[in-house]
Amino acid sequence: MPPPDPRPLSIATVASEFAPFAKTGGLADVTTALTDRLHRDGHDVRMFLPLYRRLRDTDLDIVPVDFVRNATMQIGPWSLDWSLCTARVGDAGQPIYLIDCPALFDRPDLYGDARDEHVRFIGLSRMAIESCQRMGFSPDVFHVNDWQSALIPVFLRTSYAWDALFARTKTVLTIHNIGYQGAFPADILDDTGLREHARALHQEDLARGVINFLKTGILYADALTTVSPTYGREIQTERYGAGLHDLLRRRSDHLVGILNGVDYATWDPRHDTKIPYRYGPGDMAGKTENKRALLESMGLPHDPAAATFGVVSRLAYQKGFDLFFDTMPAFLAANDVRLVVLGSGEAKYAGFFSRLQQAFPSRVSFYHGYSDELAHRIEAGADFFLMPSRYEPCGLNQMYSLRYGTPPIVRKTGGLADTVQLFNARTGNGNGIVFERFGSDAFRWALGYALDVWRDPAARARIIENAMAADYSWERQARIYVALFRRLASR
Repeated sequence: MPPPDPRPLSIATVASEFAPFAKTGGLADVTTALTDRLHRDGHDVRMFLPLYRRLRDTDLDIVPVDFVRNATMQIGPWSLDWSLCTARVGDAGQPIYLIDCPALFDRPDLYGDARDEHVRFIGLSRMAIESCQRMGFSPDVFHVNDWQSALIPVFLRTSYAWDALFARTKTVLTIHNIGYQGAFPADILDDTGLREHARALHQEDLARGVINFLKTGILYADALTTVSPTYGREIQTERYGAGLHDLLRRRSDHLVGILNGVDYATWDPRHDTKIPYRYGPGDMAGKTENKRALLESMGLPHDPAAATFGVVSRLAYQKGFDLFFDTMPAFLAANDVRLVVLGSGEAKYAGFFSRLQQAFPSRVSFYHGYSDELAHRIEAGADFFLMPSRYEPCGLNQMYSLRYGTPPIVRKTGGLADTVQLFNARTGNGNGIVFERFGSDAFRWALGYALDVWRDPAARARIIENAMAADYSWERQARIYVALFRRLASR
């Protein structure tokens, strides 16, 4: 076997989110942790993202890039002034590059429904490419993420094909959630700058009056990745493919599922500064104290014999909370347990949890919104973590829960299927509670089985031990990305 290639890679990463400064979900966590790991491993990775208004309000030391100042870009009828800034983040001083275009990104929210929403991310994509041009940076790989930067592969093959700087550059598109595709009316064709290359777009979509950014990226990226092996298989089926399954099947030789990693520098109870008591394998006393502190802070009575179930989630259809409607009221009425919920999102789910809290004030506490500190405290203080998703591209909270000795209760889908194995009390194997069919009966069984495990001290100790032994670090997962990038760059 030949020795590993020691040459550092040159990687341009483009994404619309970056934790903790610009985050709505897992995309931000993944782009942050992966680029940090690649930087620590010595690769020249340059992360491009919008300079949103909220980033200006942080303590980031944002510095203008002298040779990318006061540029102008024409996108359809919009004449946009833009510049490039840089900052360093994390303990390793990873550089990030911020696209400073106030007309596009100086807004209160990361995303919206304004008539120029497509222009914002055409701008991000083209400005990232032109920043590389002005830097003289010739990346081995452009790593683009979701629909917001998915036009970069077609841009490099058409509008920027003249530039020898990108002659050897390959493109990798990571699909974090296929449910979000960036589909716009075809009358934005002139705004894309692809009028003379219209044959490059999906012709059936164009005839139907649609330009789909994610579908275009899937057509032209040299490689496709998604965020877990099971999700990579699921999105090639009609049930999970959101209309793109046939195209993904045709490109299946170029599609690989790479499980997301976890940033254990942030999510590990042995050194988590956001929980009251630190603990770890072999010293679990802090877990007991964190449960007491969590319940007291949420206004619930603490009883060591009563199991506590935790939820930290967007309150969305995807996350499977419809299963709670028929199961949770009866489960709470029949069992002396606690339920602590942190989340915001769709009104019907928020309303349900509010009513559940009113009906069971000594058993349920609902925090409507988001608190990073409370998210850590729930992971550390709960006995089980509930994540009954309809579909889950990867999921991170179930992996956090494993590290915190909080066995997750999940449906067998996507990354949940790849990370959580059903605990078998007879053999002692498994690290969580897993059910397969999306239905109230299956979820009800999972809750009951969790209580059975909880009431058996030996089984409870074993499932916690198994959970905390799982390792989903980015150090391991990043090596898979690097191997893919190297294969592409060597062609």
